[in-house]
Amino acid sequence: MGNVRPDTRFQGVYKLWIDGEERLATRSIAQGFRVYTEELVREDHSEYRVWNPFRSKLAAAILKGLNSLPIHEESKVLYLGASTGTTASHVSDLVGERGLVYCVEFAARVMRELVRVCSYRRNMIPIMADALVPTNYRHIVGEVDVVYCDVAQPEQAKLLADNADMYLVKGGWALFAVKARSVDVTMDPSAVFKQEGNILQKRGFRVTQSIYLTPFEKDHAMILAQSA
Repeated sequence: MGNVRPDTRFQGVYKLWIDGEERLATRSIAQGFRVYTEELVREDHSEYRVWNPFRSKLAAAILKGLNSLPIHEESKVLYLGASTGTTASHVSDLVGERGLVYCVEFAARVMRELVRVCSYRRNMIPIMADALVPTNYRHIVGEVDVVYCDVAQPEQAKLLADNADMYLVKGGWALFAVKARSVDVTMDPSAVFKQEGNILQKRGFRVTQSIYLTPFEKDHAMILAQSA
């Protein structure tokens, strides 16, 4: 493929070289549209979006050694805390046109931008709702393969598990971007990560990996877990 080659570990993830540096990328399903001023690279009639690990915790987790990426073509993903759609748009590329990304966001100030991104991507469904109350979007969201959680709440693991109880398939996966300072600013971040992982385990998940996201994100970790 010349300058672009598939990442042999994860379906839908690519690597390319820019200015002598290897970068992650996804193949865009909305060619010509930038979500967050990311670089676009065209090759063999396809367009690839450079995936910035300083703007996306999922990209950071991949670079820090994520051992499994349960999001792939045709996956259905419930994305909690979609914000303006930066990472959610790369997830949209990964699941493709036959997948779905339910994008839940509570903040009105970023919802307008999220809706704009979703208007270019038919597999992204914007939902303005509070993820603390998962019944609020039961009429929109169906059964999903993955719950991706990136919210600034004190009880992040509980929020994820409550949503998983309602929407996640048996044996489905969770990708949990833990914000230690949002959980408890007085605790050591490593203790917070352990605490949140333990909560998931008590709620029926098997935690398979916990990754610190430094230097890309301070006091953040990505937890990968599978439901029983």
